[in-house]
Amino acid sequence: MLRTNTCGELRIEHVGKSVTLCGWVQKTRKLGGATFIDLRDRYGITQLVFLGDDENSKTLGQEGFTREMVIKAHGTVVERESKNKNLPTGDIEIKLQNIEVLNKSITPPFTIEDETDGGDELRMKYRYLDLRRAIVRKNLELRHRLAIETRNYLDKLNFLEVETPVLIKSTPEGARDFVVPSRMNQNQFYALPQSPQTFKQLLMVSGFDRYYQIVKCFRDEDLRADRQPEFTQIDCEMSFVEQEDIIQTFEGLVKHLFKTVKNVDIAAMPRMTYADAMKYYGNDKPDTRFEMKFTELNDLVKNKGFKVFDDAEIVIGICAKGAAEYTRKQLDELTEWVKRPQIGATGLVYARHNSDGTLKSSVDKFYNEEELKKWSEALNSAPGDLILVLAGKEEKTRKAMSELRLEMGSRLGLRDKNKYSCLWVVDFPLLEWNEGDPNLLASLAGRWHAKHHPFTSPKPEDIALLKKSPGEVRANAYDMVINGVEVGGGSIRIHDKELQATMFDTLGFTKEEAQKQFGFLMHAFEFGAPPHGGIAFGFDRLCSLFGGAESIRDFIAFPKNNAGRDVMIDAPSEISEEQLKELSIETIIKTT
Repeated sequence: MLRTNTCGELRIEHVGKSVTLCGWVQKTRKLGGATFIDLRDRYGITQLVFLGDDENSKTLGQEGFTREMVIKAHGTVVERESKNKNLPTGDIEIKLQNIEVLNKSITPPFTIEDETDGGDELRMKYRYLDLRRAIVRKNLELRHRLAIETRNYLDKLNFLEVETPVLIKSTPEGARDFVVPSRMNQNQFYALPQSPQTFKQLLMVSGFDRYYQIVKCFRDEDLRADRQPEFTQIDCEMSFVEQEDIIQTFEGLVKHLFKTVKNVDIAAMPRMTYADAMKYYGNDKPDTRFEMKFTELNDLVKNKGFKVFDDAEIVIGICAKGAAEYTRKQLDELTEWVKRPQIGATGLVYARHNSDGTLKSSVDKFYNEEELKKWSEALNSAPGDLILVLAGKEEKTRKAMSELRLEMGSRLGLRDKNKYSCLWVVDFPLLEWNEGDPNLLASLAGRWHAKHHPFTSPKPEDIALLKKSPGEVRANAYDMVINGVEVGGGSIRIHDKELQATMFDTLGFTKEEAQKQFGFLMHAFEFGAPPHGGIAFGFDRLCSLFGGAESIRDFIAFPKNNAGRDVMIDAPSEISEEQLKELSIETIIKTT
């Protein structure tokens, strides 16, 4: 080894030890006759010093040490006179005897420190430099620790890690596939997997009763902070289980991760039905760190002459605790906020519950104080609280109120990233009608679409409804939600060939299409498929949640930007005409 120690491990007990360190020059400074160098590696920073009181130090001091130069430094550990309490190595420094320049560096495009002057795009272009920053390195160390502890937990429960194929068959169900042309099978394409779903079910048929994989998946969909075209899942499957077995096993996994990685104890996770999640929170992944549940006010507000409420399909209110002091300017700003196109409300009605117990609303012309008191009782407001009300079409209004609730939670400081509220959402609809989702293939519009995937089993008591009332069928499915983020989801699978055929028929597949796409799975079910189920966790989302960040990109070594591009290597990119010809892509296009 070129070094005897790292830049993060030397302490006061090492004083007098002769050491050799290697790393990058973070900064240099001169003070009196002394020159100081902060030397950085993956493990930390150690201060080097040559004092200029002997010929050797004078020679060292004549060298020009620029930022990010790679050096090898040999010297003796000494106690610092001016200690740095903010640095783990801040009690010592290295009195240099020799320095060797291992490689020079040009001036980096941004400062490689926690508080950098580089913007997102610049840092992504030079990601290999961004990764030198301690704050980014710690994110990847957290990711590593979560992966190790996941494997430790599952290994103790006899789960077997099995790798499944990356080049698979394209299927029409779900988000758009990334496709890969095959040179040896001209005019045919592989797809990159959106998940290993069918393969892990086949592993259950094979008798591998406990499978897991920390696996790359790919979806060609619109991007945002918590999405990437390639992402990582903790993918798991179990045989001879029911829903409760899956929930208990993987609730245990998440508790294990919180305890071992963050030393946080998570209580037993409550269950909430999909219907209640939509009724009280307006979405299927409610943030339950704070209350502020929806209250339907139709019976209290209609037929009072206020046309907005009278014509509305639904009127919903929430109570923002302690927000009655909001000024008119703040309320006007909030009204404009809910009217933005991405929220979609037509307006906002409010009522202040004043500190003296009186109630004052923005619609006093239509509702007297006695009527406002009924609002207060329904919403359980107290002096100092603010009642916020939206009205309109039910689905749109619930969605808008969900966004308003989260916004108020943020403004009132109720969404503490260091507080964790976990729950399971259960009893989802098995199917939803697709009028045309931009993230799905156009051919799926105007038909039933599987809310999870087409292999999810209906609740046993709802199977009879599958043919006559598909929209009423509940899925034997479950999502884990933490702080308003869906971190994992799964289901008990269909393991019976006839039920799977009924499901494909309900989804609009012809028998020929079902056979072409999934005949291998249907045939496998004829050889004794066990009851089975599983779950997949978004590993990148888990990492960002544990790290207290909004974006998953901070926890991926080489992420794509919001346009799905890798600006560092400039991908995707064009390929040569020779490659196109070899893959027959030009021929396919011309034939089409």
